[in-house]
Amino acid sequence: MNWKALLTTVGVAATGAHALIRFPCAQLVTERLDPLVTPGQVSPHVHQVIGGNAFNITMDPSIEYARTATCTSCKFKENKSNYWTAVMYFKHSNGSFIRVPQFPNHLTGNPNGGMTVYYIQPTNRQRKVTAFPKGFRMISGNPMLRARKAGLDPNSPEAWSSSFRCWETSGFTDPSNSSPPGAGRYDTVELPNKRCPAGIRANLFFPACWDGKNLDSPDHASHVAFFQGRVDPNAGMILMEGTCPSTHPVRLPLLFFETAWDTRQFNNMWPSDGSQPFVLSHGDPTGYGHHGDYVFGWEEGALQRAMDNCFDILGLPDSCRQLTQQSDAEMNQCVQQTRINERVEGVYLPELPGCNPVQKGPGMATMVPNCRAISTTIGAPPVVTNPPPVTNPPVVNPPPPVTNPGAPLQTRFGQCGGQGWTGPTQCQPPYACQVSNQWYSQCI
Repeated sequence: MNWKALLTTVGVAATGAHALIRFPCAQLVTERLDPLVTPGQVSPHVHQVIGGNAFNITMDPSIEYARTATCTSCKFKENKSNYWTAVMYFKHSNGSFIRVPQFPNHLTGNPNGGMTVYYIQPTNRQRKVTAFPKGFRMISGNPMLRARKAGLDPNSPEAWSSSFRCWETSGFTDPSNSSPPGAGRYDTVELPNKRCPAGIRANLFFPACWDGKNLDSPDHASHVAFFQGRVDPNAGMILMEGTCPSTHPVRLPLLFFETAWDTRQFNNMWPSDGSQPFVLSHGDPTGYGHHGDYVFGWEEGALQRAMDNCFDILGLPDSCRQLTQQSDAEMNQCVQQTRINERVEGVYLPELPGCNPVQKGPGMATMVPNCRAISTTIGAPPVVTNPPPVTNPPVVNPPPPVTNPGAPLQTRFGQCGGQGWTGPTQCQPPYACQVSNQWYSQCI
């Protein structure tokens, strides 16, 4: 995003305006894991993950991942946090799917895919910004949505938290890169319904107010809240001062993701009826289910030092001398071997991984009964920098079939419950149905 042009557009003086840090993170791994929503289990859909290489299937909150990670795919070495979102796929006219690659955002160098991450401070620097504490985690968005959340004020920060930018040209100073996220004629809440010549950028804001007590909550969202007030459509949420509600009085940095999806190669492959062909990995062709996860992993005091001392309006890494940068090559070398024994990218797939049929809505999406998606993990979760290729992964045999009559029983790792679920609710022994969240339970 062209920050200077944005400030000029909305009439904000360059001095005394927002302060922030903005930095790239390269791809760490792409796989079907979500240790916040489905800890210890294979996730229902694919995510792309960035950050520290201590990322694993459980992300035990008692572990300090800033110490256990040996590298990070993010620009600042002190940042071993993990960030992840759903993946975008292109749906071919023959019904097959292929993962849409990511490409470097403006002024980020040459990271291998990944995202751009912002930590933004309020305009009023007299207001104390408290860095996220150890063990903190949260999510933003709801993957089951296929339309605007019922009863949501369209001018509220939550309504502005997710949007998509249709880039018409690739230049940093071009008009399609100068308006606030969610504002102007280039942004939509839903996935763009037209070809975007220079790609699509997904924008996602997180709540910035904390209850000051809980590092997490059962839904990973109730311990935080979006700040209050109405969003100025000219300035957007990124320039909003806002106030925190009394229930969540602690102001956190405003966390913001930008993900640049390289849809250019598909612009001449749209369906003949002109319908937009992109779908998020949880079967969402609308974009309303856009969501992201965050697990804090900064080294001791590093983020607070940055919030207290780094006031560049562009947020360029060079301007924040409180933190240690690493090269693009170092970022790109920090990768992790996938732990799920399935192919999710690089080739056309007959269906979205994890049993995610395309559901257009507008009602809430539902989980698929009797999902037979591969859910085999390979070995123990390692912490690696440049993993060697896996040549002969072990094969885990499925449990023997149950022959006794009665209600059908779900196999190991299969779904056994959740909102809208109509399939088996009992598991083949010795497995038990474990509740992960209101939408998903799994036989483990």
